[in-house]
Amino acid sequence: MTATSGGVTVVGAGAISALGPTARHLWDGVRNGRVGIGPVKALPMDGLGTELGGEVTDPVRPRRGYRRPEAFRERVVDLALVAAEEAMAALPAGLVPPERFGVVLGTCNAGLLSAREWLRAVRDGTEPDPRLALLVTPQALAETVGAAFRLRGPVLAVNTACASGAGALGLAADLLRRGRADAVLAGGSDAFSDVCFAGFNALESLSPEPARPYDAGRRGLSLGEGSGMVVLVRSDFARAHGLRGIADIAGYGLSADGYHATAPQPEGRGAARAIGAALRLSGVAPEQVDYVNGHGTGTSRNDPAESSALRLALGEAEAARTPVSSTKSMTGHMLGAAGAAEAIVTAYALAERLAPPTAGYTTPDPDCPLDYIPGAARPLAGRAALSNNFAFGGANASLVLTAHGAGHLPPAPDADRVVITGVGLVSPAGRTPAELWEAYRAGRAPVRCADGLRLSAVDFDPDRYLTRRQRRRMDRLAQFGIAATADALAGAGIAAGGAEAEAVGVVFGTGTGPMEAMQRFTEPLLAEGPAAADPAVFPNTVYNQAAGQIAMHLGLRGPTSTLSVGHATGAAVLAYAADLLAAGHADVLVCTVADTLTEQVGRAYAALGAASARPEGAPADGRFTLAEGGVAVVLERRSAALRRGATVLGEVLGYGMASDASRARLWDARGRGVERAMRAALDDAGLVPADVRAVWLAAAGLTAADTAESAAVHRLFGLSPEPELYAPRSVLGEPMGVGGALTLALALHQGRSGGDRPVLLNSSSLGGSHVCLAVRCGAGEPRSTTDTRGESR
Repeated sequence: MTATSGGVTVVGAGAISALGPTARHLWDGVRNGRVGIGPVKALPMDGLGTELGGEVTDPVRPRRGYRRPEAFRERVVDLALVAAEEAMAALPAGLVPPERFGVVLGTCNAGLLSAREWLRAVRDGTEPDPRLALLVTPQALAETVGAAFRLRGPVLAVNTACASGAGALGLAADLLRRGRADAVLAGGSDAFSDVCFAGFNALESLSPEPARPYDAGRRGLSLGEGSGMVVLVRSDFARAHGLRGIADIAGYGLSADGYHATAPQPEGRGAARAIGAALRLSGVAPEQVDYVNGHGTGTSRNDPAESSALRLALGEAEAARTPVSSTKSMTGHMLGAAGAAEAIVTAYALAERLAPPTAGYTTPDPDCPLDYIPGAARPLAGRAALSNNFAFGGANASLVLTAHGAGHLPPAPDADRVVITGVGLVSPAGRTPAELWEAYRAGRAPVRCADGLRLSAVDFDPDRYLTRRQRRRMDRLAQFGIAATADALAGAGIAAGGAEAEAVGVVFGTGTGPMEAMQRFTEPLLAEGPAAADPAVFPNTVYNQAAGQIAMHLGLRGPTSTLSVGHATGAAVLAYAADLLAAGHADVLVCTVADTLTEQVGRAYAALGAASARPEGAPADGRFTLAEGGVAVVLERRSAALRRGATVLGEVLGYGMASDASRARLWDARGRGVERAMRAALDDAGLVPADVRAVWLAAAGLTAADTAESAAVHRLFGLSPEPELYAPRSVLGEPMGVGGALTLALALHQGRSGGDRPVLLNSSSLGGSHVCLAVRCGAGEPRSTTDTRGESR
């Protein structure tokens, strides 16, 4: 696929927020300084330090349906669909083929209401509706939205807490620039819940009055809910089809604070790195930035840290002259939706050349010495603007938007090949790829049966990696991640905590997320209310908390993001990291994927029909084993690896993504989505089927999925000699999101004696999202940096 340095244009926008049911309501309310924060009506607020929030009071009635319990609606899905329907209306029907239309959705809490309902049923001694399990995870949200519009391109979920929406737009822009889609529906969504209010209340972060960001008298944040969604296309595509643009996304930057689970780095150094990277990659100089839509939460620590970050990134003089405002002063903090909604506001600010105010800002704070636009909106030159979002776990994201039609062209990326230099793992079958390979060859794995489900758990001693004090507030998800990452870095010859590690980024993935922490935090609330909220546990309930712990404990402060793509997570994380490296976001990234077994995770899989005791019509036939574990893989730009003298274990040649987009959330029986992902991976790598030595299958013992994948493989290779086929997950178990990274570790080990012919590695989510990686195992011979078609590799 051809990579391009061209712009990415916002051609459609949709939003639902406390300011109204459309994107226009959002923009009109913000530019007029209208505060939508008021008494919350839909939730009991007793026992909290506030009664206020940015509540959506308009009817939330999407036209498209989704699979759910009859008497239950998942509000985060409804909000996302309403915003998506508005955004999609800007694009002529049929203009983009479904196979070239992707979805990237950011969320902090995903289907938290569904998870709460599940736990409530368990507490009450009733059987939870199995359909609740289909709505809990971030990928379930993304796949539900994609299926509603029959979009069959890449479908991904980004989960960097309050930076999720911004990260989703950045990833979507990457897919377009790399030629992996012609259009992407991207944005964020989060809904109010008593769980979320109780958590922020336990952290003493909630303001008893509408939030007043940057003001000397600020008293905390106001929570908000809603969704912001945009349709993105490449700028040349927009021009060719006469699509009206609102603004362009010129680039984005990511970074990790590596400092604290909830508090920002006080001097703003981490956030400044994200802003600086966004400016560098977009080709926008600090003096060209005419407006900043700030993170602006209204808390005592965040606002000064952000002010310092802007001064570091822009320089004292430019920061002093650049107006800044906070949308959160009017909508409340929309969590995972904030970055998307605020990007929409920033786009309209550029389009209408008007910088909106910060509501409630009246008294300057010496620690926040910038121009925060008090009172009313003011005219704006409208060349370029920043939209910043910073999150729990020290995840920072900054978007650069430019005026549409202004002719700004981001610089061409300094493309490079991406190689693999280190692997670390935590698995029930062993701690090294060699041990896993022997277990697979011998057909053995530690398995126990519980409630009709085959389980394979890790026997893990964390003392080698963490002291008791270090892991006192850390769940097993983070422990697995830290252990695997430490071993991978050591294998790559990078000293954790050293100067070299500071520039290394973390792209984390988890299929089911922090369900251990979610259960520990939520169950006491169901019985006792907000007073039972544990402030030590609440930070662990966000999906990116493990990434933050990895960064903090191992000293990694490069770009960071977190994806949750179900069973396809491991492959998706590797694919995204490879694109980040190829585009110059970093020289080295560690891709870490982890998932843990809990009683309720096992119960959910059993309810969905993956149990050995198969209910009539369920997809499992007694061969499926649910496993846990963690795998970390160090990826590097080849030039950086050569400079370090690193040992190259293999190379990521390309990848493909596709979705079945089934409203029933079942696999396509013919395997057409899997086949499209494999063909896209071959095209991206410049390969033909005859080049492939082996295919590492996603097959894990679920008959419907395994049969579909088998059909796809047979069609792809046709009359060509069929490659070797490996199905390690059918023996070692399906470690949920870890599977794609686990098979890579095995392929690298087995490939040492198999020559350097490429292999394909398949992964598929239970919702029909497919990712295929094309990888060369072993050092091999250097390939030309230009393939036979003259495309940059």
